[in-house]
Amino acid sequence: MLAPFAAMAQNNSVKGFVYEESTGEPMMFTNVYLKGTTFGGSTNENGYFNITRIPDGKYTLLITCVGYDTISEHISLSKGESFNKKYYLRETAQKLETVTITADKIESRTETKTSVITVTPKSINKIPSIGGQADFAQYLQVVPGVIFTGDQGGQLYIRGGSPIQNKVLLDGMVVYNPFHSIGLFSVFDTDIIRNADVFTGGFGAEYSGRISSIMDISTRDGNKKRFSGKVGASTFGAKLMVEGPLKKAKTPDEASLSFILSAKNSYLEQTSKYLYSYASENGLPFNFQDIYGKISLNAPNGSKVNLFGFSFNDQVNNYMSLTDFGWNSFGGGTNFLVIPGKSPVMIEGNIAYSSYTSRMKEENSPDRYSNINGFNMGFDFSYFLGKSTLKYGVEVLGYTTDYVTYSLYGHNKISQKVNSTEIGAYVKYKAVLGKLLLEPSFRLQWYASLPDFSPEPRLALKYNVTDNFRVKAAAGLYSQNFVAATSDRDVVNLFYGFLSGIDNLPATFNGKPVTSYLQKAAHVIGGIEVDLSNNFTMNLEGYWKDFIQLTNINRNKIYADTPENADIDDLLKKDFSIETGDAYGADISLKYEDQHWYLWAVYALGFVTREYEKATEDGPVMTEYAPHFDRRHNINVILAYTAGAKRQWEFSGRWNYGSGFPFTQVQGYYEYYSFQDGINFDYTITNGDLGVLYGDLNEGRLPSYHRLDLDVKRRFFFSENVNLEVDFSVTNVYNRKNVFYVNIITSEVVYQLPIMPTLGLTLTF
Repeated sequence: MLAPFAAMAQNNSVKGFVYEESTGEPMMFTNVYLKGTTFGGSTNENGYFNITRIPDGKYTLLITCVGYDTISEHISLSKGESFNKKYYLRETAQKLETVTITADKIESRTETKTSVITVTPKSINKIPSIGGQADFAQYLQVVPGVIFTGDQGGQLYIRGGSPIQNKVLLDGMVVYNPFHSIGLFSVFDTDIIRNADVFTGGFGAEYSGRISSIMDISTRDGNKKRFSGKVGASTFGAKLMVEGPLKKAKTPDEASLSFILSAKNSYLEQTSKYLYSYASENGLPFNFQDIYGKISLNAPNGSKVNLFGFSFNDQVNNYMSLTDFGWNSFGGGTNFLVIPGKSPVMIEGNIAYSSYTSRMKEENSPDRYSNINGFNMGFDFSYFLGKSTLKYGVEVLGYTTDYVTYSLYGHNKISQKVNSTEIGAYVKYKAVLGKLLLEPSFRLQWYASLPDFSPEPRLALKYNVTDNFRVKAAAGLYSQNFVAATSDRDVVNLFYGFLSGIDNLPATFNGKPVTSYLQKAAHVIGGIEVDLSNNFTMNLEGYWKDFIQLTNINRNKIYADTPENADIDDLLKKDFSIETGDAYGADISLKYEDQHWYLWAVYALGFVTREYEKATEDGPVMTEYAPHFDRRHNINVILAYTAGAKRQWEFSGRWNYGSGFPFTQVQGYYEYYSFQDGINFDYTITNGDLGVLYGDLNEGRLPSYHRLDLDVKRRFFFSENVNLEVDFSVTNVYNRKNVFYVNIITSEVVYQLPIMPTLGLTLTF
C-alpha cells in the first residue's frame, strides 16, 4: 500500500508529536510552523503534525499554544530528509490576560467541520453539573440541533433523526446505547475523554452505517509521568478514576506504558427515599454502573497501541408501577497508530467487539427484548501532501441481532434473529486552495445480508472570506441497515432495540416497486461563522435532511403473513412498512469566553415530518404525521463566572426551553377478543382483554418543557497536584412539572425530576 507513494518521501519533511509535559497527553490543534515561511499547520487529535514538500535550507521550527511556553528549534533540511521528533510543552508561569488565538479559532480556519461540535472536558465542565459530576450527556443537551426527551428517558434526537440513526464510537468501537435512563448521565466519564466530535449532519465518507449523525469519542491515555486520579461522591452517585505509568520513558528514545481506569455508579434509588421523598415515596429507581479501562503502549517515534474494555449497565425498577426497563453492555478491543519511517503517511486501525442487551416489561403489555453483538474493524491511511491531505480506508462489521417486540396494538408478535455483515471502503481528499478548503469524499458500502450496495458521494467546503468571517457547506448521501421497532403508544420511548437485514416489506410503496431494503437519506447544510470579537463568535446554520426511505413497524398489519393469506394485500400482513420523511430547520449559537465569563446561547428551529401508507376501505392513502420527537423550538442559555485570585470560585446557570412533543391521543376503550382458537373460541365464557381506540397518529402535543439549573463550585488547593472541589447545585430551581410518561390505561401522569438540590465532593490527586 505504501509503495506507490515512495517517491513522495524524497521531499523534505518535518513531522512529530506534541505532548503536554506534565501528563504526556497529546496537545491538540497546536500551531507548528517554520518561522518566516508559509509551511506549517496544527496538530491533530493525536498531537501529530506533518509538514511536507519543504525545500532544502535552514529553518526555525516554532511550536506555540496559548498558556504554554513556546518551543523554538533550528533545523537544517536537505536531500529528501525527514525530520522526526517529539516535543513537550510546559505550562507558562505567566498568566495571559488577553487571548487572541485559541485552538478553537485555529480549527475553525483550517477544518471544514460543518455541523460539528468538538467537545472537550473543559467545555463539559462549563455547564452546571449535577452533584459535581459534569457529564457528556448534560453537555449534549445544549448542542445545536440536539433534542433530549428530558431528565428521564435518555433518548437523543439529532436534527430529525431517531436514536437508532445516531452512531456512537468510543475509541473506534461501536457503543449501541451511550445514555442512561436518567438523562443526566452518559456511560462516559468526563475525566477520561480527550475530545468528542458530534456531527449533527453532513459528515464525511470515513463514517458509515447511520443516516443522521455521528458521535466520535476518543479517550485519554493514562498519565505517563506520575500516578494520579479523582474520587468523588454526591447525592446521586460516586466515581473513581486512577491513571499512571506502568513503565516510564526515562529518555525520549524509550517506550512508555500507561493505564487509565474509571468507574462510576448511582445510588439514587437509596438516597432519593430520604433526600427526595417528595419526588417518589418509593425512591427514584434509576441504577447504573459504568467501568472503563485502557492500557497504552507508546513507541519512541510516536506510534502507539491501546487495549481497552468496558462494562456499562442500567436498570429502572418498577417505576410508579409503570415499567421495568434495563440494559447491559460490554466489550473491548484495540486501536493503533503507526508512523512508518520516512513515508509521509499515518496509519490508524482498530478492531473491537461489543454486545448490548435490553429488556422492557410493562403492565398490560407483552415483554420486549433486544440483543445485538458483533465486531467492527477498520484501517485508515493519511498522506500529508503539503497543506493538502489524502485519506482512505476500509471497514468491516459483523453482528447478530435478536429481537422480540409487538405491533401497534400488542396483538402480533414480531421476532427476528439475523446475522449481518457490512463492508465499506472510502477515500477523502482535503485540498487547501488559498482561502478555500475543499473536501470531497466517496464511500462504497456493501450490506451482505440484504444484499444491497450503496455508493455514497459527499462534499464539504469552507471559504475564509476574512480572518473573522467564514462560509461553509456540506452535502452527502447516507445509508444504514439498522431498524428500531418502537411503539407509537408510548409518549416517551425508553426502549430502542436493534433489527437488521429487514426484507419483510411490501412489494410496492406509493404505487412504485420497492427496489432496496436500505434506509437512506440525503443531507444539505449551509452556514456562516463570524468572529464578532476576539472572544465572541456566532455560528448560523440551515439544514435539510431528506429521508428517502425509512423502515418502521407496519401499523396496518391485521393478518399473518402465511401462504393461506397470499391474496391479502402486503400492507395488511407484512411486519414492516416503508416511510419517507423530511427534517429541516436552522439554528444559531453565540459563544463568549474570557478570563472570567463564559456565555453559550443556542436557538434551534426544527420541523420533522414522516409519510406512510395508511390502509383504508378505498385502498392505501399516503398520510403525513409528526414523529414523537418533533420539537419546534429549543432554547439553551449557559452563563458561567469564575472568581478569586486562584479562580477557586465558579458560578454557573443553565436555562432550557423546548416546545411540546407530539403524542397519539386515546379516544376510548373496548373489550378485545383474540379468537386464538379460531371457530372453537367461545366468547360467551371468556373474558376479553382491554382494547384501546387511538386517535390520529401524534395529533396531540405535550406541554412545553423548561427548566433552570444553578451551580456553585469552590476549590481548595492543598498542593500543586492535590485539591478538593465542593459543588452545590440545584436542578429544576423553580420546580417546573415537566411530563415524563403517561399511562394510557390509567391516565396516570409521571413527571420529570422536581426541584433537586445536590451536594458533591471531588478530590483530585
